[in-house]
Amino acid sequence: MSPHEEDVRRVALVTGGAGGLGACIAGRLYDRGYRVAVTDLDEEAAAKTAAELDPEGRYAVGLALDVRDKDAFARVRDQLDERWGAVDVLVNNAGHSKVESLMDIGPESFDAVVATNLNGTFFGCQVFGAYFAARGYGRIVNISSLAGQNGGTATGAHYAAAKGGVTTLTKVFARELGGHGVTVNAVSPGPQDLPVVRETVPADRLAAIEQSIPVRRLGRPRFIADMVVLLAAEHADTVTGACWDANGGLYMR
Repeated sequence: MSPHEEDVRRVALVTGGAGGLGACIAGRLYDRGYRVAVTDLDEEAAAKTAAELDPEGRYAVGLALDVRDKDAFARVRDQLDERWGAVDVLVNNAGHSKVESLMDIGPESFDAVVATNLNGTFFGCQVFGAYFAARGYGRIVNISSLAGQNGGTATGAHYAAAKGGVTTLTKVFARELGGHGVTVNAVSPGPQDLPVVRETVPADRLAAIEQSIPVRRLGRPRFIADMVVLLAAEHADTVTGACWDANGGLYMR
């Protein structure tokens, strides 16, 4: 049977899904039989990523979504309800970082990073948490970060603070929604082997980063995506409020 037969296709929405880790997550969900809404601030890039998954547009669609706008989540929810009848999984992946030294971060920069990483996750959990609870079923997976656990500022203190908040929000929403058939979990990656990393980090700096990781290598985005797929599964109904680490041993608990 094809992985996209009608009786096995749930619907998953991935924010920040046009590229990087988000595109990898969207691809793995699609491979596992989900209908996938690839959403991004860049609608054209989202549509391109969706078309690469499914040129016919039957099981993948690209939509514009600014996660800083709570109403935008509701609009996308309604679009997908009309298109596919339901949404079953939300992956809050959209992120924004700006490398700045701690004492140089200004109010506007701090607010901009928090608006995408923390506010966006909060709005997504609010809108879809209520929607899932009303349906009696749903899976929310938030993408946090090692930076939010170990106080690291390599990606900016504002980013670390926001991702720490994502982990806490995951627990808050898990408690609120647990009695309604809805699970809320987080995945916390360490440094990942992504094209943007290879393109922007000098080779000597990248080598030093890899040597600082106990397993001596960057993480594999596909494994992060596989963790998301597992947490999104229907049978993962007793896992909620958890934060799953994948950092090569940089942070152990």
